[in-house]
Amino acid sequence: MWMLLLSLLPTCYLPPVAAPIVVPFEAPACPFCPGQRGLEYELSPGTPVRAAAPGVVTFAGIVVGVRYVVVRHDDSNSATYGMLRRSELAAGDRVAAGAVVGSASDRLYFGLKRPDGEPLDPTGLLAVATRRARLIPTDGTPWRPATQRLPSCPASVPRGGSPR
Repeated sequence: MWMLLLSLLPTCYLPPVAAPIVVPFEAPACPFCPGQRGLEYELSPGTPVRAAAPGVVTFAGIVVGVRYVVVRHDDSNSATYGMLRRSELAAGDRVAAGAVVGSASDRLYFGLKRPDGEPLDPTGLLAVATRRARLIPTDGTPWRPATQRLPSCPASVPRGGSPR
């Protein structure tokens, strides 16, 4: 059900993990200027990291002692999953939304880029499970259980970014 609903939402991704963000996105002032081009999560080592959307792995390997997996999603944006403890994926592998990309160390880096390489702030593009408001009877009539949580994205345009 989640996948069907997410397919109807423009640019809405599954969070790679359910954990607190400890380092937020900070847009760089220029392409080579300092900034935080993604999010960092604090995790328990070994936590499964899941694909934010379906796509194809374009890179899986170690750069300067840090393991990364990059997935070009079907919407042409790319996600970088970094600080991984391990991953069984290789370039060319196809992943489904929610599929395990690897396991995390004590931190996870998650960044998004447009096809032109411009970093996107993932914060407003990650689906958040919400429940619809509903009325509960006060006259003693039995109430029905709440419906399934629905995914929604807090924003359609990322902070620091521009509309597509």
